[in-house]
Amino acid sequence: MSFKSLVVLVAAAGLAAAGCSSSSKTATPPSSSGPPTTTVAAPGGSYTRPACTPKPSGPVTATKVAGSTSDYDIASFDGTLIRAHWFPVAGSGPKRAPTLLEGPGWGSPGATNASPAGSDLFGGLGIYNLHQHGYNVLTWDPRGFGASGGTIESDSAQYEGRDVQQLIDWIAKQPGVQLDGPGDPRMGMVGASYGGGIQLVTAAIDCRVDALVPQIAWHSLGTSLYKADTVKSGWGNLLYALGAKHKLDAHITSAEIAGNTTGVLSAADRQWFLDRGPADLVGKITAPTLFEQGTVDTLFTLDEAVSNFNILKANGVPTAMLWMCSGHGVCLTDPGDTKRPGDAAIAWVDRYVKDDRTVHIGPAFEYVDQSGASFSADQFPPPASTPITATGAGTLTLKAGGGAGPAHSNGKLGGLGAAVFPITPGRADNAVNVPIPIDATANLVGAPRVTLDYKGTSPAGPAPTRVFAQLVDEASGLVLGNQITPIDVTLDGASHTTMVPIEMVAYTAKSGALLTLQLVATTTAYARPRLGGTINFASVKIEIPTVTGVTKK
Repeated sequence: MSFKSLVVLVAAAGLAAAGCSSSSKTATPPSSSGPPTTTVAAPGGSYTRPACTPKPSGPVTATKVAGSTSDYDIASFDGTLIRAHWFPVAGSGPKRAPTLLEGPGWGSPGATNASPAGSDLFGGLGIYNLHQHGYNVLTWDPRGFGASGGTIESDSAQYEGRDVQQLIDWIAKQPGVQLDGPGDPRMGMVGASYGGGIQLVTAAIDCRVDALVPQIAWHSLGTSLYKADTVKSGWGNLLYALGAKHKLDAHITSAEIAGNTTGVLSAADRQWFLDRGPADLVGKITAPTLFEQGTVDTLFTLDEAVSNFNILKANGVPTAMLWMCSGHGVCLTDPGDTKRPGDAAIAWVDRYVKDDRTVHIGPAFEYVDQSGASFSADQFPPPASTPITATGAGTLTLKAGGGAGPAHSNGKLGGLGAAVFPITPGRADNAVNVPIPIDATANLVGAPRVTLDYKGTSPAGPAPTRVFAQLVDEASGLVLGNQITPIDVTLDGASHTTMVPIEMVAYTAKSGALLTLQLVATTTAYARPRLGGTINFASVKIEIPTVTGVTKK
């Protein structure tokens, strides 16, 4: 399985070892091209980054790896050796070049293929292509993976984050590296999943990072791997298998066992994961950031990027967001322009690392719908229009059979498909179905809201009581975005009401189309909840947001 990622997390801000007194740049670089301006364009006006004064870096111990032209073992803050792969721009001579760091996915060593065929998964951000755009490239094996030492701490700010700070110190000492001041290279970061998470960690604790493009990253494990305190066992099992041969922190193994037995994490394991989500750390980031997230990403769903985007937007940091039909999942519809994420990433770093003001970085928000059509808007969220609503009722038998998934195959199972298909939600046979007729063409963008009036019973047991909600497109038979949402329900025989947002969608509805809301008892995506008994839904209401102000490309 070539796609890697998992518990892309960061430690709490209090554990971070800050690399700067604040977050940005003012120093004049010893190069001919001049520094990035401290005042840059931002939605609603301009944005001035606080001055960056890097702490003096100590000596960096690096040993060239015998027989390699690119590899070095660099001692981190605690003596752990981190394997780095250095690819300076060929033939740059006395001219100094900016640098990009690209982290790998979960379970993977850093990329080393510098040939024209050496691109990564999302739009060709490989070493060769980054070179073609004038960047030195540093990749590395994260702590515990590849040839690096240490225990995997899941992109912890106090471990993996400080490892990257040491790499930045080393980069600043290399010939041909453009600097903004002593020990302060002109640099940005790219990479997907685990390689996206480390960007958020590093930029939060080190002001030397000038721009970020985190692809399919996350905001919190509480809202990704354990939404509604429900174990996302489908992905958890896949990703644990990828990491099991490495030296994992004991909490990862403990959580995996508990998820597959009781479906309930211990308080200690739960807190360990919560301490390793960027969450509040995102508020410390001042580097301009482009978030690229997958509409069919069932591990780190769209709302993870939206949470991060909203924090930066509220702080005035230049930020944009692109939704693509890819990520931790399988695109069962037309993916549209698969080169667009890579092109957008290059434009972003050219603008904010190179400070090339002639670059067009695109709109604040772009997304691809189920037909592969691209839409854009000058803001996120776009202006709201009249929501689509529907109501229904019914009784659900809480049994294992007839649940949501796996999805039916339409022959588009390349790449990740074979591995992810078995945990991808599909139409359920055992479900309460609420038809949602579409009266007029509309752009459905955002998180639908489901309101349930219900009562039910279930036998005693350790597993939590849950139902799951998904939207099915009756024209294709597919679940929108392959997304399903766990809903916490109380099954004590009394009447209860709950209202929850379900996973975000990006869908173009045509007049006469029909969607169906399904409430189901089980799914291949999540751990099995407590079964037995029934739940009667006296009323089911759904409200799907629609937007205006979007332009089709």
